[in-house]
Amino acid sequence: MTATLAIRARSLTKQFGPLRAVDNVDLDVPKGAVYGFLGPNGSGKSTTIRMLCGLLTPTAGDIDVLGLRIPADAEALKRRIGYMTQRFSLFEDLSVRENLEFIAAVQSLPRAQVRLRVDALLRDYHLADRAKQLAGTLSGGQKQRLALAGAVMHAPELLFLDEPTSAVDPESRRDFWDKLFALADAGTTILVSTHYMDEAERCHRLAILDRGVLVADGTPAALSQALDGRTFGVASARPRLAQAALAALAGVVSVAQIGNELRVLALDGERIDPLREALRAADPDASMAAVAPSLEDVFVAATHGRARASQQDRPAA
Repeated sequence: MTATLAIRARSLTKQFGPLRAVDNVDLDVPKGAVYGFLGPNGSGKSTTIRMLCGLLTPTAGDIDVLGLRIPADAEALKRRIGYMTQRFSLFEDLSVRENLEFIAAVQSLPRAQVRLRVDALLRDYHLADRAKQLAGTLSGGQKQRLALAGAVMHAPELLFLDEPTSAVDPESRRDFWDKLFALADAGTTILVSTHYMDEAERCHRLAILDRGVLVADGTPAALSQALDGRTFGVASARPRLAQAALAALAGVVSVAQIGNELRVLALDGERIDPLREALRAADPDASMAAVAPSLEDVFVAATHGRARASQQDRPAA
C-alpha cells in the first residue's frame, strides 16, 4: 500500500448464501480525498463500507486501511476512523450535549479536553442553542449534524458515511457537504455513499457500484468526458412519439424525457444519422443537438450492459 492511499482493496468479495453482494471489487482511495460511492439501494455500497471498517468479514479479498490489515487489525482501526450510518443511531432520550459527552467517554478523550471539544463541536455544527434539547426532538437536519459531530469527536483520520443525507432537505444537504469539505481541507479522508447525482458530482473521485460490481471509477469530470459525442438533446412538440421512435433504435442506450425535451444517450457518436432519420419520421419539426454528458449519463452508460444481460438471463414468464 502506497503512502498516498488511505484505503486499498483488492478482489473484495462478500457472499451471503447464494447472493454475491460484493463481487471482486478493487478500490484505491487517496488520502485527503472525498471519495464517493454512487449506486442504487442494493448495489453493495453499505456492505463494502462495513467490510472496509472491519465490521463485516469479507468472503475473499485483501483490505488495507491506513496501513492496517483488515479485518485482522480492525480493533486498532476503530480509534482512527469515524462511522456515520444512514439511520440516526444516537440516544434520542439524551440531550444533544449528553450524547456528545457519552461519545467522548467511549472514545476515551481526556476529561480535561471533553468540555472544550464538545463546546467546539456544538458551535461548529450549529447546535449550541440546542445543547439541552433531547436528541429525539431534533429535526432531520439537526440530527444529521449531531451524528456527524459525534463521528468526528476524536478527530478521525478517515470518515465513513453511509447514505448520510437520505432523510434531509436540500438546504441541510448543502450545509452538510460544506462541513465535509472543511474536514477534507483539514486532512480527513472521507468515503461517502450516496444515490444523489448532485452529491456524487461534488466528490473528488467516484466509484459506481451496480449489483455488487464496480462498473466505473474516476473523477466526475473524467467519467463524464469519456461520453463526449454520445449525448444529445431533442426538442420536439411530440416528445412521447419522438421518445418511442428513438428508444426503438439498436444504437440508443436510453431516452429520458425532461420537461418537453428529450435527453438521448447513444452507444457511440457515429450513429447520429439513424437517430435523425427516426426523429424526422416521428416529428418533422423536431431538432437534435449534441449536449455535454452528465453524471446521470455516466451512471446509465456504466450500468446499461449489465442490466440488459440480467434481463436476458431471466427465465421466460
